[in-house]
Amino acid sequence: MHVLVTGNAGFIGFHTAKRLLERGDSVVGIDVVNDYYDPALKRARLSALDDVAKRSKGSYQFVQADLADRRTLDTCFAEHRFDRVIHLAAQAGVRYSLENPRAYVESNVVAFTHLLEACRHAATPHLVYASTSSVYGANTKMPFSEHDGANHPVQFYAATKRANELMAHSYSHLFRLPTTGLRFFTVYGPWGRPDMAPFLFTRNIFEERPIKLFNNGEHMRDFTYIDDIVDGILRATDDIARPNPDWDSDHPDPASSNAPFRIFNIGNSKPVLLADFIEAIEAALNKKAIRELLPMQPGDVPNTFADVSLIASSVGYQPQTPVREGVARFVQWYREYNG
Repeated sequence: MHVLVTGNAGFIGFHTAKRLLERGDSVVGIDVVNDYYDPALKRARLSALDDVAKRSKGSYQFVQADLADRRTLDTCFAEHRFDRVIHLAAQAGVRYSLENPRAYVESNVVAFTHLLEACRHAATPHLVYASTSSVYGANTKMPFSEHDGANHPVQFYAATKRANELMAHSYSHLFRLPTTGLRFFTVYGPWGRPDMAPFLFTRNIFEERPIKLFNNGEHMRDFTYIDDIVDGILRATDDIARPNPDWDSDHPDPASSNAPFRIFNIGNSKPVLLADFIEAIEAALNKKAIRELLPMQPGDVPNTFADVSLIASSVGYQPQTPVREGVARFVQWYREYNG
């Protein structure tokens, strides 16, 4: 297939583009390569993709551009006919959304509007886009299910991603554009983001600096290894969203519609206490952490736990990677990448 992957210099986008190329698909990647975190890591990912592309049967093209500039997508869609669009570009980060909400409007709302319009006019067969487990916000019923409402986000980042889901539904309804939203649960693994807990914890333990444990480290997180996430993305991408024939407007199911629209959780479905995750890093590094216990941060949620039964029954998704194995692989990459 011919696939557009936005955000392919990012963590999940890089791995997704890599897997597509390895299986023989042709990929066009778009990324702005901003400095939200060290651009050197993003450039290293792009270099690795170039190497994969040389061995691939499919073609690969990278475009450095800002999706908030509509002309970028207009040009791209004029030059290519995409079988699938996988939208993983976004302004990420919960903390940063408290400091700079405008960046989230530009990257997550304006850019997504441009993409929806481009897909609409090109009659794209299937748009798959990244959402987040953060949309569950104030929900406390566990595990988090797509069939439950998600209308009480507790930070602006989650609000913009929930907006994406609602925007996608309107286009699925009005223009019959098939869309699939993917709510990712805490993703970790090689080439991971340096602002995320696994990278921060590993670096600080390695350098014998304290690690900050908010909520005294009593969070539960549904840590999901990157290979399992990408498997879910590709399974969902290959299976085009269709209307739910059993959808009832008197009792509307938030996960589906009478339009070609659906939402899936992608998680490990085995939440881990943060303290246990740190112990796995300690074991892989053979070093003990210096812990700094702190209260809950604004915008944080105590626990995340994914119900993945819907994506399992729909496309056969089944996470395979235990946390200790995934952490060991991440730490091995971290040592190699940092010399």
